[in-house]
Amino acid sequence: PSKGNIAAIVNVIDQNRVLIDGPTSGVTRQAYPIKQMHLTPMKVNFPFNAPTKVVRKELTASKVDDQWKASSWAKRLENKAKRSAMNDFDRFKLKKAKTQRNRIVTVALNGKKKAMRKAGKL
Repeated sequence: PSKGNIAAIVNVIDQNRVLIDGPTSGVTRQAYPIKQMHLTPMKVNFPFNAPTKVVRKELTASKVDDQWKASSWAKRLENKAKRSAMNDFDRFKLKKAKTQRNRIVTVALNGKKKAMRKAGKL
């Protein structure tokens, strides 16, 4: 249910579970299995077992949500969601747009190659 949301690890319960809290992204404070998590390189400093108020303050102060939205990981998840939401007609339009783009690129590339051949550089 919390897939794609950012949460901070507040405390380690044991080697398999941690206590997480994500007040800025709607993740409730809960024990969560480590095997179901993906750690990000973003780090926020606050004391162990800090209350939600402190976690929220630190997450907003370090602008973790903005860092996440700017990361390539979040963009890749967003693109994946867009692609899975496409219907057949949208996929057809995408295929036609890619074909048209590739034609333009090929024409430009071939023109450059022809000019370089004439100049004797290729």
